Amino acid sequence: MRTRPHAAAWNMKALSRAELAAFIDHTLLAPTASRDQVVKLCDEARQHSFHGICVYGSRVDLAYSKLEDTGIKITALIGFPFGANDSDAKRYEAEVAVDQGAHEIEFVLNLGRLKDGDHAGVLREMRDIAEAADERPVKVIWEPAILTDDEERAACELALDSGVQFVGMGTGLGPAITSVEVQRLRVNVGKKFGVKAAGKIRDTLTALELIEAGATRLGALDSVAIVEGLESMAGASER
Repeated sequence: MRTRPHAAAWNMKALSRAELAAFIDHTLLAPTASRDQVVKLCDEARQHSFHGICVYGSRVDLAYSKLEDTGIKITALIGFPFGANDSDAKRYEAEVAVDQGAHEIEFVLNLGRLKDGDHAGVLREMRDIAEAADERPVKVIWEPAILTDDEERAACELALDSGVQFVGMGTGLGPAITSVEVQRLRVNVGKKFGVKAAGKIRDTLTALELIEAGATRLGALDSVAIVEGLESMAGASER
């Protein structure tokens, strides 16, 4: 079982609240999310200066209307959460999201085709979505528990060749992402490629562990608690 250091023993270079917030995509995954909940998500992103928000495609236009000219990035979730949609449908989703104001695209890998060994088909889908994003950052994500090490390595190699900018773990359907899984992704894609960790990141210490492990972006539902917890950790380390 993974153990954690006490906050006072944390050795990572200290991050300010603003620096931590800049890692975070404030995320809303509930399919029942109302207009008011989306507006609240946008208000919290503005208040805490998160890097961006993640919403379903049907809410991109609303988010854009609330965050226009703030610098906060809107990520559209494509093929979420299973990734089994037809590739043309995913491409079309991405095109519509871009037209409605999305700054970034995040889509779920077609796990079945990867397991079939259809690497050409998986690569073609990645390239199609990257093209549809029209030079906007694209993140391809999956649940780590579903893939073998060899399959995950293959997915990373395909991503490196596809024009996407991030690989990521966590759709919220599986267990919490661990620092070991993030480290494995970082090894597979090298030092400069984007790595996103998402799914059940509930507290500040977990967020910091994932960043130290190599994550360059975090997707979180509990983003406010994560940045507010930084002050509590700092206080605990002084006692």
